[in-house]
Amino acid sequence: MTVRRDFKEPARCRPDLVIGRDELFTAAQDQLARGGSVLLHGPAGIGKSTVLRALAADYGEAARTVLRCSATESESHLPFLALADLFGLVLGEISDKLPAAQRTALESALTGRGESTLQRDGLALRLAVLSALRALAAEGPVLLVADDLQWLDSASAELLGFAARRLGDTPVQLLCAVRTEDQEYDRHLRASPPDTLAVRLNPLSRAQVSALLDHRGYTDLPRSTMREIHRTSGGNPLFALELGRALGESPTPPRPGEPLPVPTSLRALVLSRLDMLSDEARRTLLVASAGARPSLALLHAAGRENAEAETAQAAALGLLATEPEGPAVRFAHPLISAALYAEAPAQERRAAHAALSTAASDPIERARNLALATTGTDPEVAARLAEAAALARDRGAPSVAASLGLLAARHTPPHGTPAPDDRRLQAAEDAITAGEVDLARDIAREVLTRATVPAERIRAWEVVIEAAGQSLGEVDAVFPQALADAGDDPRLLALVHYRLAWRKLIVEGDFAEAREEAAHTADLAARGDDRRTELMALSFQASTETLMGHPNAPATIRRALKEPQDPYVACHHNGVGSARFRWLLMSDQLPEARSTITALLREVRRRGMVESEVHFQRFLAETELRSGHCGRALDLARESLRLARDSGIGLGASAMLTSLAEASGGDVDRALALAREAADHAEEDGDQVYLSRALAALGHAQLVAGDAAGAVGSLRRVRELETGLGITDPARGRWQGDLAEALVRVGEPSEAQDVIDVTREHALRLSRESVLAVLDRAEAMVRAALGDHEAALSRLTSVQDRLAKLGYGLEEARAAFALARLRTGRPGPTSYDEAARLFRRCRALPWLRQVEAAAAAAAPETVAVARQTAPASDALEGLASMERQVAALVMEGATNREIAARLFISVKTVEATLTRVYRKLGIRSRVDIVRLAAGRHAK
Repeated sequence: MTVRRDFKEPARCRPDLVIGRDELFTAAQDQLARGGSVLLHGPAGIGKSTVLRALAADYGEAARTVLRCSATESESHLPFLALADLFGLVLGEISDKLPAAQRTALESALTGRGESTLQRDGLALRLAVLSALRALAAEGPVLLVADDLQWLDSASAELLGFAARRLGDTPVQLLCAVRTEDQEYDRHLRASPPDTLAVRLNPLSRAQVSALLDHRGYTDLPRSTMREIHRTSGGNPLFALELGRALGESPTPPRPGEPLPVPTSLRALVLSRLDMLSDEARRTLLVASAGARPSLALLHAAGRENAEAETAQAAALGLLATEPEGPAVRFAHPLISAALYAEAPAQERRAAHAALSTAASDPIERARNLALATTGTDPEVAARLAEAAALARDRGAPSVAASLGLLAARHTPPHGTPAPDDRRLQAAEDAITAGEVDLARDIAREVLTRATVPAERIRAWEVVIEAAGQSLGEVDAVFPQALADAGDDPRLLALVHYRLAWRKLIVEGDFAEAREEAAHTADLAARGDDRRTELMALSFQASTETLMGHPNAPATIRRALKEPQDPYVACHHNGVGSARFRWLLMSDQLPEARSTITALLREVRRRGMVESEVHFQRFLAETELRSGHCGRALDLARESLRLARDSGIGLGASAMLTSLAEASGGDVDRALALAREAADHAEEDGDQVYLSRALAALGHAQLVAGDAAGAVGSLRRVRELETGLGITDPARGRWQGDLAEALVRVGEPSEAQDVIDVTREHALRLSRESVLAVLDRAEAMVRAALGDHEAALSRLTSVQDRLAKLGYGLEEARAAFALARLRTGRPGPTSYDEAARLFRRCRALPWLRQVEAAAAAAAPETVAVARQTAPASDALEGLASMERQVAALVMEGATNREIAARLFISVKTVEATLTRVYRKLGIRSRVDIVRLAAGRHAK
């Protein structure tokens, strides 16, 4: 029986669980499936009850009896209450199975009909609980679910602990949750079965908090706000949801530099001990909450003379996590600081900021506090804030610079110089650099409502277009307005035409038009004496020419590298450094490409250029993947994807590259999912360029997964897309070898050869040596499929050596694998050891598994083709080439799987080919083909 206690959480709550809890949930499920128990622990609001309910709902179906209790603080003084919750509904079923003394003691404890205490009936009660669980377990598995163990009444806790320690192999499992701080769960673990798994729920990451809020309907929150919610909540899901709700209910968002509104529910939760502080201690904590990095020295400098004693008092109450003699003042939870600040009157807040504006040693911190202590406009305060923003920008903190810039604009008089909107636009540009595109777009749109100066309007339009990212089709209406605002000013026109060049590429998918637009932009910028825009245009032109396989690409890169240079352009992801990296990578100069992108990544991290960091992290992963460092590539790609999800930048591109890395060194199913995600992003954005890359990644993952037909479908579409786009350099996506191999596997060697011939022509023209080697590997598979095994063996041996010299470790290993498969069943070495060694060196786990499977399937002995009899050869004359090869291998005794491996085709293709062979030869089975090999025709 199952005691219905409504464990099952409605389906709407389950998505909350999978956000950031996948691994621990799986671990708990596995533990329960093994017959073990689970103890969930963590601080208040961390999500223990949600996980507990979901686990109970998932695993409860496997148990015959489910018992549940949920304690509360207000009832923790009532003895045996939890025991009554657990056994109350099953007492009638088990009472007659207990000895009389145990039954009497348990009934008295559960019903209150007679006095029962642990002191008087201790042993009888303990044994009664143990016997009750054993009696229930004799009828089937028992699951005991207990939430909030910390509030369990002491009598029930003692009895359950006694039973849990003595259950042994009895099929009784405990699924419990307890509120703890740090690792204080030992005493609860000691009262659990010996095989209990303790699972701590940790704070959610920023991306997970964002996903949780999106799921609950708090969507479209700016990245800066999401970052502040995560910081203030400490990653606690309950706190984050409450903060999100407060923001949703607030008519106006907090101004720059101001903390989030803290709802009353959370203030009461974290400030219940605040009333126990003295007034002076409370003022000291307010100053600490207003500071960015509070310390005792800072508090002294801000006029808090008794800071040591007052912070010690707060620490004793659990408000601070600091030792009285320690230099740092750290709140026990960020929410305490936020709630304390929100609780304080505005006048007291300004007083705290005024004290910190002179006490802080950092000029940025002094300026921020000065702004928050000042009301109204003040040109001197605005100037100091603008200087602090510039300093933050130089330090590589563009997000801080954006916040300070907005404060500067707020304090700038309407007719000040520079104007308030100039400072707002600078803040918007800083926000773009920091990856806070929502904030940047909102600022620019606000400025456009009142700006009349053409240069100011073009600057705002640039921010709007930049904030659109890959979704340039969504801002099509902007371009005519921007061109009209630019008039005939070449400098302003260059800025607009640079964005139009990107639109030609991304929205229209026209490389030739994009290249022409970029060249026109460079000319306009040169006429307008705008070196930065000229360099960006030349870099874009060079990148486009590189991808097109245009002969002018090297010359354009040299033009973009001429002095004078611009440091910003040099390290921007669309700048000359990036263009040079692409050229090096596509030209097989892997060591130089790696050193170039590593230096660029280091610089953009120093500058805080988040968007460029996302792209360069991905570029470095791609370089490592080409070099055959699959483990390193996978780590970098996953990190890039995490950063992309967190910032909302480059999601499709990062998913695409991570798919390639997963297919090579990780999980093939995840590779397939990521490739489809990348393709969906590109489709939504109307981005034809990245759609082809995503489909190429999908085709590669399908090939690795053994779905040759699926790979052919995806990669044929890539071929069509890139032909339409005008992309001719095969080093751009390197999908052609995969398509040729997949075509061979599905029995289309002629089309495979056509792909190879067309691609080879471009690769020879551009001297793409690694592409040529991969094409030769694919052609060897075509030769093998057509029966020319000796030529295939010779070519594969040469290919493996060439790829090794070029430094393409993974492609070298794939050539060794193809060579081993081709040699299977033939005289000479047949070992897969070399391929396994090379894949192991690359940490190419999916490929290594394929090698192991092929080696296991290889027959220990095969019969040479030369032993075929003349009658058999005569009988095969009427068959097509592929049919003859398949029939001949059946005559040798090869299985369908071995035939597929030998001929580089799929098992399904082998089966279809055999069906045609049976029909043409008038036979019914493989046995009849073997009879042909012995010279006996089946009738």
